[in-house]
Amino acid sequence: MSDRVFIFDTTLRDGEQSPGATMNLREKLRIARQLEAMGVDIIEAGFPAASEGDFCSVRSIAETVKQSQVAGLCRAMPADIDRAWDAIRAAAHPRIHTFIASSPVHMKHKLNKTPDEVLDMAMKAVRHASQYTTNIEFSAEDASRSDWEFLAKLTQSVIDCGATTVNIPDTVGYSQPDEFAELIRYLLKNVPNAHKAVFSVHCHNDLGLAVANTMAAIRAGARQAEVTLSGIGERAGNAALEEVVMNINTRPTIYQVTTGIDAEKLFPACRLLSHVIGQPIPPNKAITGANAFAHESGIHQDGVLKNRETYEIMTPESVGRAGTDMVLGKHSGRHAINQKLEELGYRLSAEDVTMVSDAVKRLADIKKTIYDEDVEAIVLEEIYRIPDKFRLMHLTTHSGTTGVPATAAVIMEVDGQERKLAQFGVGPVDATFNTIAEIVGVSPVLERFHISAISGGTDALGEVTVKIRDGKRTAVGRGADPDIIIASARAYINAMNRLAKKTEETTECTAP
Repeated sequence: MSDRVFIFDTTLRDGEQSPGATMNLREKLRIARQLEAMGVDIIEAGFPAASEGDFCSVRSIAETVKQSQVAGLCRAMPADIDRAWDAIRAAAHPRIHTFIASSPVHMKHKLNKTPDEVLDMAMKAVRHASQYTTNIEFSAEDASRSDWEFLAKLTQSVIDCGATTVNIPDTVGYSQPDEFAELIRYLLKNVPNAHKAVFSVHCHNDLGLAVANTMAAIRAGARQAEVTLSGIGERAGNAALEEVVMNINTRPTIYQVTTGIDAEKLFPACRLLSHVIGQPIPPNKAITGANAFAHESGIHQDGVLKNRETYEIMTPESVGRAGTDMVLGKHSGRHAINQKLEELGYRLSAEDVTMVSDAVKRLADIKKTIYDEDVEAIVLEEIYRIPDKFRLMHLTTHSGTTGVPATAAVIMEVDGQERKLAQFGVGPVDATFNTIAEIVGVSPVLERFHISAISGGTDALGEVTVKIRDGKRTAVGRGADPDIIIASARAYINAMNRLAKKTEETTECTAP
């Protein structure tokens, strides 16, 4: 049995189905490039038949990514398969990923089909896909609640028809590690042609066991893990890529397998996703959380100072977490800044490095200490921010305890035209948002407002994330600035720009 585990990342497909995690095309391309640079074997770019927007984003990712395989998901239906192939055919390494449910509850209540009908559909789907490529993955949806004998028969049949990867999902996070491992062992033993395909697992986290089930399956012989950055996904999410990889890296004698992942890029990738979707990484999140390598207990601190291995089973550096010493300032040159960017996992053009360098120097005029997190915030604010339809030019607020309502005076650029307005609010943030909404001409509902300090100190760069809703459309925005009111304004305007961008992409995206 091979000792190589393939990492199949579905952040851009299953991950995006997480509430509030919708990404625009530019953001998806950025995530895809980061996954490729990290060494992900297969990137599932989306579900092309779902919408015109999905088709366009999958096609763009397929045209951009060169090293990783690019997969398009499709139901076991000819039209879906054709659509998926149209989207990924330009990829350097395209993969068709087709699926159909195999559990009794799904076949009866969702598909309204018999097991024989499902078997026939699966075989026809794989045969249909094989006219386009030999790189075909088949998934038996809700496999963990399927009849084992039927699942073995289904697996054997799709392999005979040309499937080279067979995925056994724990679709609703129902399985337990021991029984899931036993299912994988059963299939490898009872499917005569099992040696002709890679067995994959896709585990959900409804009972908090997605990573545990994935690791148990790998020990049982599965050689592809389907994961997402930070474990985002439907309902409680998926197995987290960084947790699966670091289990393998940290306990090599237990798993005796390897991956092609550059682990030092794990934290930068998760941090990038956090910025893109506007959802902070929880402090207690394994591997990438702020507390993952923090020690407050005196006994723990004493042990770590004497030998880090007393309380750290991996180093922060091994997952790409850099120190927070001041290494940059107003006198730092482009070379030093570019070196720091590369340490943080970013590969930018000379023009982009110059933009970051200028922003670092402007920030150094405001705050004493420049941290790595500050540099990351600048990259995401200056380089990867979507082009602005609305842009903040000047903001002044007034508030106090005198009983006079807070006021905000805002100057903005809207489609290249300067606009000015002042409004009241119950506080400076409310007054600012009221003014911006009036200028833009849209009054969305503010569903989420979150403030966090990117680094330490009273002059810390503040980061604000907001989620707004305008009818059926939602958008997440983020902004960073030492002045938290300005950061709030930038986050709100960023969300407004995303709402506008969604409308533009819907009208601009055309498929052949």
